[in-house]
Amino acid sequence: MFKSQELTDLRQTVARFVDQEINPHVDEWEAAKIFPARELFKKLGQLGLLGISKPEAYGGMGLDYSFSVAFAEELGRTHCGGIPMAIGVQTDMATPALARFGSDELRREFLAPAIAGDMVASVGVSEPGAGSDVAGLKTTARKDGGDYVINGTKMWITNGMQNDWICLLANTSDGAPHKNKSMIIVPMDTKGVVRARKIDKIGMNASDTAQIFFDDVRVPQRYLVGAEGMGFAMQMQQFQEERMFGTAMGIKGLELVLQSTIDYTRERKAFGQSLLNNQVIHFRLAELQTEIEALRALVYRTAALYAESRDSLEVVKLASMCKLKVGRLAREVTDACLQYWGGMGYASESLVSRLYRDYRLTSIGGGADEVMLGIICKLMGTLPAKSKE
Repeated sequence: MFKSQELTDLRQTVARFVDQEINPHVDEWEAAKIFPARELFKKLGQLGLLGISKPEAYGGMGLDYSFSVAFAEELGRTHCGGIPMAIGVQTDMATPALARFGSDELRREFLAPAIAGDMVASVGVSEPGAGSDVAGLKTTARKDGGDYVINGTKMWITNGMQNDWICLLANTSDGAPHKNKSMIIVPMDTKGVVRARKIDKIGMNASDTAQIFFDDVRVPQRYLVGAEGMGFAMQMQQFQEERMFGTAMGIKGLELVLQSTIDYTRERKAFGQSLLNNQVIHFRLAELQTEIEALRALVYRTAALYAESRDSLEVVKLASMCKLKVGRLAREVTDACLQYWGGMGYASESLVSRLYRDYRLTSIGGGADEVMLGIICKLMGTLPAKSKE
């Protein structure tokens, strides 16, 4: 499934794009704390890379998810974490539910331009008081005539300073928290939408992250994705692609850290020999490479199952395992490698330092490690029984 000529061609296209269109500019975009999303996404759209597994009717390629995993894996060659993450928001976080459940009219208006790179998209779930606890979000969308009137705040919005629309999750009734939420497309130029601030972060600097206010924002009810009250369920499904994409993206990023560390420790001399000659170092690097290969096998298996039966609970369990493992391994690999770089590893200018900071987000965003463990335990049947008191 992962070794066809078509996949090889895709990988080569993405690798070439990263080498020519992204990596030469990363230092500049990191310093500016933003990258030109519209310009870069348009180039990706022209290559067909923003709609790999999306329907052909809206400009996508209609390929199975193994191609999306290959795309994400090659994006990991980027010399920072923020830009691949921002691209992933466009392809695998803000658009999967729209592609699957949106009306034809809605998909023509918002999905097709996102696939073409003519619009920048964001997903609006997290809030100041609700991140991994999706059920706890407070943003509301009440009906008024033929419109929804939206009020609330969204936080940690990737692409939030440049986006054209946001796939917003909001409460549309006072019912149970898992059944009162709906997914609504909100154009960012709508009256009452305020980009409150760009958030300063310890990593992922090239990716702009915003806090956004919605003050009596009025959008037509036809901007609803799927059925009203099904937003929570659709977002849970959307999370599976986000988690697989993030895992695949991490694979070559971690290999990049590992290889650069091999190169550095081979050249760096201490006490009369290369650092790499020390058994404690080359054994540790071998162990870490083995862990990365195991992670690659896990995400390939998950993607293959997703292509066959994307709504199965086994996919949910495996995708959660992917997300948990890549977050933990990202911390382990970058921390171990930074140590072998010594003082240079602590300097902001080094790649290992940048990815040490960038990849720390992996255990937080898209569902914290603790949430992944809860999901895995639930699907394993190992959670304690609820008290009847």
